[in-house]
This record gives sequence, C-alpha cells and structure tokens, in this order.
Amino acid sequence: MSALCKNFAFLTQHICNLRGESQAIIARASDGFLYVVKFADNLQGPSLLFNESIGSELYRACGLIGPTWKPLLITDTFIQQNQDCRMQTPAERPRPDCALCFGSRFLGENDSRLFEILPETSFKRIHNRESFWLAWFIDICACHADNRKAIFLEDGEGWLSAYFVDHGHLFGGPRGELRPHFQASRYLDQRIYRSVSSTILESCEKVAQRLDVDQLWRRVEALPDDWKRQSALDAFSQCLCTLSTPSLVQKILDAMVDAKQQADQRENDRGQDQPKTPRSELRFGILSPRWGYYFGLRGHSGAARAKA
Repeated sequence: MSALCKNFAFLTQHICNLRGESQAIIARASDGFLYVVKFADNLQGPSLLFNESIGSELYRACGLIGPTWKPLLITDTFIQQNQDCRMQTPAERPRPDCALCFGSRFLGENDSRLFEILPETSFKRIHNRESFWLAWFIDICACHADNRKAIFLEDGEGWLSAYFVDHGHLFGGPRGELRPHFQASRYLDQRIYRSVSSTILESCEKVAQRLDVDQLWRRVEALPDDWKRQSALDAFSQCLCTLSTPSLVQKILDAMVDAKQQADQRENDRGQDQPKTPRSELRFGILSPRWGYYFGLRGHSGAARAKA
C-alpha cells in the first residue's frame, strides 16, 4: 500500500446524504473529523476519485485554497450499520464497495458559516476573489467539463474565503471522454470575475512557469493503485503539458480576456437596450486537434507532446 494510505482513517458514522450526481455523503471518520465522502464505485465514472484527489493537489500546487483530503476506508460494518449510505438508481440502491474512498474535510465544523451561493453585493467581501481567474485558467488547462464550484467560509469579521471544491469533472470528466468548450468551466455567476488586469494575467503565467511537476507526479504515484486509470493519467499528463507550453498558456489567457470583454459588452448592450454586439470568431493560430475541439474551432493541426 502506498505511503499516502498507510495511516488512513475509516468511516465510523453516517451523518447525511448530499444532493448531486456524485451521491456524496457526509460522514465522521476514526480521526474524529467530518468528511464529504465519494465512493470508489461512483456511478458517475471510474476516474472520479483520481480527478478529485489530483485536482485537489493541482489546485493546492497552484496556490488555490480548498479543503484538505485523504483516502478513507469504508468497511462492511459501516455499510451494514448505515444503510442510508447506499447509492440510488431508478431501479435499485447498490451497496458501496468496501474500499478506499475519497474524503474531503467538511468545512462546516465548529459552527462555521458556509455559503454555496452569494448575492453580487457580497462579492466585495471575498478576500480571494481574484483567485477565480486563476481557477478558470487551471480548469481550462485541465479540461474541466463542468462549471467551477466554490464554497464560501465566513470569518469572525465578516470576510469570506472561497474554497474551491468538486474536482470530479476535471481531466475530461469521470469517464474521461468529455471535451468541453473553454467557457464551460467558469463559475456560474460570471459577475464574480472583475475586469481582468495585467497583474492577474502575469500571475497565471507565473503559476504555470513555477509549477513543480515532479512533486505532482509523486502525489499521483502515492494514490491507491485502483484509482490510477490510464485514461486519467494521460489526461493529467496533457494538462501538465499545456501548463508547461508558453504558447498554449498565452492562447488560453487571450481567450479568457476576449470572453470577458464580450460578456461585459453584451451586459452593457442589454443595459442600454441596444442590439447585442455580434460575437467575433476566435482565432488562435495552430493548435492540436484536441485543443481545436476544446476552443470550438475546426480544421487546426499540430500536436502538443505530453510529458510522461
């Protein structure tokens, strides 16, 4: 067993089921903490636990904050004593496998105030609001196939910290077959993105340049073996290749800026009751077939070589 998993905790108490397609639960573990738990045999797809764990590691390596995580063992005794933890399908309620599952520390302990959705008037209280730009950049590089999720934790002075959560749709999704448009992974309320500045763009470039790829691969090696599917490893390798290719980084940042400017223009046009400005075609030069699809383009050629 890998070093990461030698001192794992095991589930002891089922607290509640959470909504969502991943059918996560909140449970207490033998270390005394509460976790948001996702099972190894998740119905969304076989790469979910890899995406969640390495997505968390990638975000942390890029300086973005999120809950800590660890592998947690679900035992036969836990399942027998907590029948509500079973997954739900239209036809049956399958029993989770007795295996290591993904556990993300629950942020709502100690009566902390958590918010999943905020009104725009509260955005000014988010002290790391600019991090949403970096998160979007990383999500594009990681082929995130769902909108960005965040949980907002309030401190005693009313300031909010955005914790980035739910990485299961990174690297092409839980089954690894999705190739979304680059705007698919934005946070749903796009007003959270303030006007982009050169400082934000330079910060994204520096994060890509300084990323410790070797350390990330060591984290991959430490995962449970049955979490490491070849398709997930390939998608992660492609993500690191993108982050280490300055020309691709520049094209992605240009696309983000253009998308923000067009969104602002459409909002301004609506406010003035004017016709919308036609969307111009984005042209980014030579990209690999994978990235041509990703940006909604056709007919581009070239290849980005992934580092093993």
